[in-house]
Amino acid sequence: MKQARVTMEVGKDGVAIVTFSNPPVNALALTVFDGLSEKFSEALRRDDVKAIVLAGDGGRFSGGFDINVFESVHKTGDTSILPDKSDDALVNVIEDARKPTVAAMEGLALGGGLELALGCHARVAASKTLLGLPELTLGIIPGSGGTQRLPRLIGLPKALDIMLYSKSISSEEGKKLGLIDAVVPSAELLKVSRQWALDIVEGRKPWIRSLHKVDRLGSLPEVHYIIKTARQQVQRIAKNMPQHQACLDVIEEGIIHGGYPGLLKEDRVFKELVSSDTSKGLVHSFFARRATTKVPNVSDIGLKPRQIKKVAVIGGGLMGSDIASALILSDVYVILKEINSEYLLKGIKSIEANVQGLVSRNRLAKDKGEKALSMVKGVLDYSEFKDVDMVIEAVIENIPLKQKIFVDIEKACPPHCILASNTSTIDLNIIGEKIKSQDRVVGAHFFSPAHVMPLLEIVRTEKTSPQVILDLMTLGKTIKKVPVTVGNCTGFAVNRTFFPYNQSAQLLLHLGVDPFRIDQLISNFGLPMGPFQLQDLAGYGVAVATTKEFNSSFPDRTFKSPLVELLIKNGRNGKNNGKGYYVYEKGSKPKPDHSVLQIIEESRRLANIMPGGKPISVTDEEIVEMILFPVVNEACRVLEDGVVVRASDLDAASVLGMSFPSYRGGIVFWADTIGADCIYSKLQNWSEAYGNFFTPSRFLQERATRGIPLSAPASASVAKPRL
Repeated sequence: MKQARVTMEVGKDGVAIVTFSNPPVNALALTVFDGLSEKFSEALRRDDVKAIVLAGDGGRFSGGFDINVFESVHKTGDTSILPDKSDDALVNVIEDARKPTVAAMEGLALGGGLELALGCHARVAASKTLLGLPELTLGIIPGSGGTQRLPRLIGLPKALDIMLYSKSISSEEGKKLGLIDAVVPSAELLKVSRQWALDIVEGRKPWIRSLHKVDRLGSLPEVHYIIKTARQQVQRIAKNMPQHQACLDVIEEGIIHGGYPGLLKEDRVFKELVSSDTSKGLVHSFFARRATTKVPNVSDIGLKPRQIKKVAVIGGGLMGSDIASALILSDVYVILKEINSEYLLKGIKSIEANVQGLVSRNRLAKDKGEKALSMVKGVLDYSEFKDVDMVIEAVIENIPLKQKIFVDIEKACPPHCILASNTSTIDLNIIGEKIKSQDRVVGAHFFSPAHVMPLLEIVRTEKTSPQVILDLMTLGKTIKKVPVTVGNCTGFAVNRTFFPYNQSAQLLLHLGVDPFRIDQLISNFGLPMGPFQLQDLAGYGVAVATTKEFNSSFPDRTFKSPLVELLIKNGRNGKNNGKGYYVYEKGSKPKPDHSVLQIIEESRRLANIMPGGKPISVTDEEIVEMILFPVVNEACRVLEDGVVVRASDLDAASVLGMSFPSYRGGIVFWADTIGADCIYSKLQNWSEAYGNFFTPSRFLQERATRGIPLSAPASASVAKPRL
């Protein structure tokens, strides 16, 4: 691994080129800060240096501050290892120096990298350089002057857009906004930057200190209005997270009291936020996602991925058409197979609607949309399967049907073809038991809507070849998914972990708790919707099918609710027909349908589990815990069974697949913030009061008793891993 380094070369023209290198993205590690400080001190001392150009090595300026430092702070609690933000901090030294510095930016300048450039007296960028301040995605704010300098350079509204929403812009847009002084071809970047620095020395170009600019800020009444409006907006989109409001506080401080007081507040707030639970959760989520690429005996044995150019998707329903959409949007050719012309036409139209929806919302260029649609072909037989690299079966959860399809595709496809199923619950060994090519069978479990949701759960059996896993991981990245490799069992990792989510909601409902109260509390916790609205969205057919599978596999810990069947008998099917727990009308948000309460009362009478026939009394906090602690309990069983490589894989999958709030780190990380002993104790109490559904798992009991975090690696004595 290459070491971080900083070099300086002084030309005959008196311009010092200071270049920092820390592959792959020139992250600003502490050693880079030290090296830059040393070189700038030298350049400012030397009489033969008139001006300085600051550049990143390897075609990139900088991807930002080294996030590993935040992880170290979270583990040790020591914020003193963070870079100094006092008056002699590097960015301030650059800005206040008696010699001008020009930032020569290429590839990307993000986070601390862009902040470093903001302290320079001019910024020259290569074409299509990516610029942004994404710090809020890590639960912090820009900490090297970005909150103060960016608004002064480009105006408050656009600066807020970039910071609060972590939006990136191109160097071309940066030029229009006033952030970039010149956009040049990459080959001319250093030449132009060098000349620009000399022009500043000679007075031909302005010597601009960003922190001292005020002409782009607007009047104080305008500032107060813009910030007040921004506060209202982020209150809606960033509930439970402090960094957005804190960022606005710091920006407002600097505009009202001046840039230097703003910097001091930025430093103070930055350090407070780095130590916050939100930052700990978001930084953990970042590293958890990154760790999913490391799969033992797959990514570490020297295999090279084979390119997947053509994929057949069997089934043009909701999942099949969405999977096909995800593939063609990433330039993968698709053969879509259906059983008759009517279903095929529906599937093709669904794909067209997905793509055209992106075009209409300006998320996809029209010509790219047309190209994507040209890459799908509908068929009614297997004749076009002779040269496909992969098949994804996406039909209904029917075992005999899936088994027949796998027999057919083994015959129709070339011998290298990957044979994948999008099943969400069925054991892959059962699906593929009637074919010979067991090493090519794999699960490719997408989450709905498949062209939007970022998770791809890759399910391997004991016979799936490492090459097949690697190829599917690579395809996942190609289609902009995060692939998480898991073991084979009913529900795999995500659906198995979260099957108690709906079960516990049903149990609470039958104990007398209002379903709309449950949904609201879970939404307040940070999930996009509660369990009853989620059931409406998925459709009751899915609930019936998956509950049947889980009842069969885990009869000791399922609650058999009569409610869904009663809802179906009443003509309800959730969002599919506009009526479920909620009423769905086009153009308006779902509204609680209080007429459903009569059906719920009937279901409660049939279940007859309320103690003494009366509703239980529970606090809001207890409701959230009674919904989510059983999920943690099942996550413990998933960990014990070795279904995932590491606990952080389950964290990443819970965030990406079930929309568990990323600022809580994931289901296991969140559980560890509460403590295994607390979760175990409460589950034990509920199991005594309400039955076996809440019985703590062996893994949870062991961790609670021994005081070991749930995320700690499983001991060698546990059950044989599925991976």
